[in-house]
Amino acid sequence: MSKSQPEHQVLDGGDFEAVLDSLDEGIVTLDDHGNVIGINRAACELLDISKAEALKHGCPCLLGEEICAPGSRLRESISKRQPIRFDEVNLEMNAEHRKVFTMRSVVFRAGERRTGGGVVIFSDITELVNLRRDLGTRYRLHNIIGKSKAIQDVFELIEQVADSDATVLIEGETGTGKELVAHAIHHLGPRAAGPFVAVNCSALPESLLESELFGHTRGAFTGALRDKRGRFEAASGGTIFLDEIGDISANIQVKLLRVLQERTIERVGDEQPLAVDIRVIAATNRPLAELVSSGQFRQDLYYRLRVVPIRLPMLSGRRDDIPLLAQHFVERFREQTGRAIDGIDEEALALMLDHRWPGNVRELENAVEHAFVKARRGLIRPAHLPLELRQGESGGVESPAHDAPVRSRGRGRADLSPERVREVLTATGWNVAKAARRLHISRTTLYKRMAEFNLDQKGGRSSR
Repeated sequence: MSKSQPEHQVLDGGDFEAVLDSLDEGIVTLDDHGNVIGINRAACELLDISKAEALKHGCPCLLGEEICAPGSRLRESISKRQPIRFDEVNLEMNAEHRKVFTMRSVVFRAGERRTGGGVVIFSDITELVNLRRDLGTRYRLHNIIGKSKAIQDVFELIEQVADSDATVLIEGETGTGKELVAHAIHHLGPRAAGPFVAVNCSALPESLLESELFGHTRGAFTGALRDKRGRFEAASGGTIFLDEIGDISANIQVKLLRVLQERTIERVGDEQPLAVDIRVIAATNRPLAELVSSGQFRQDLYYRLRVVPIRLPMLSGRRDDIPLLAQHFVERFREQTGRAIDGIDEEALALMLDHRWPGNVRELENAVEHAFVKARRGLIRPAHLPLELRQGESGGVESPAHDAPVRSRGRGRADLSPERVREVLTATGWNVAKAARRLHISRTTLYKRMAEFNLDQKGGRSSR
């Protein structure tokens, strides 16, 4: 007796429609004549149209004449059964608003039960396009990126100080971009054609640091087999950047004070002063004013260094810049790796916006690089991010990648109670896209919460 063959379950029409409605991508089904015969929930929201209204129109009315008119590339691709992709499609939503989409077609093969036609799948990349535009224009100064008031104030100060030779002290936590600011000041000023010499003052012991900064003569100490030119001489005609200046010893502080006062140096083992034509920019992640109060740093040197102070904000204090910075790193790593990664999806970006970033911009850069190791193409998703971003502050067990936790730090993400979700949906006229943005979650997550809480537009909560 032969074993019966297992039955294959086939999704019925309702189930299939529910699957399509759960997707973030917009999906429009067309027949061979360009008539709209199906549309999912995401497409209705992206195009700001109801399903009933969409089904009354042809493709040109829905997706634009350029894409859908008879004889267009999309219609040709469907009639010839050849898939096609559009990287950027501009649609005028109204007189004041337009969106940019990426689109691709999937064609049906005509057969016994099907007369042909195809599916248009599209995603809204308006924000991505705007980010790319902003990165190339008003929100970039040299290699510093940001649109927040805090960083725009830094931009203004950099431009003001770049034309002078005034000594600058850059203060800020590790990873805030102090060396980038120093580079910007140098390259935007009259010394741009000269050298830019950087020295990490905390990386060398005092004996080696003195020789590194000021140079030495042959025989000045054991191992000094020949004369050596120091970093101050190497920076002549340009800029010397002294990073972690708060870590230098009292002896080096005295010598540096003389350089700033007289613009001369003395090599180790030589009493003959040498004039140097340099601009000095110093940086520290330590509070120099407190070091002065405790006697660890000379007050006269502090004021010589602090002619123009620039204080860099923490990344947690400039959250508006996180999308721009993250996209900047996406562009950089895409160029370096050749991977077809376009940007960051809504849920991953929500996690980034919610993270405290104790390592500041450098930590964000490392997080995007981590994502490039795990992702292969398309968008960076929560599963591609480092564990600490997916776990949040709780340090608990990692949540599933498709529904990563979104926690609040004063930004309103934690309250995903039925009452809160219903309140936001009502306030936005049950526009899921707008409600998701207000709740700082993706549409997919919001649909899941609506199903979980049995919420619908008719009664706020369904009877199921």
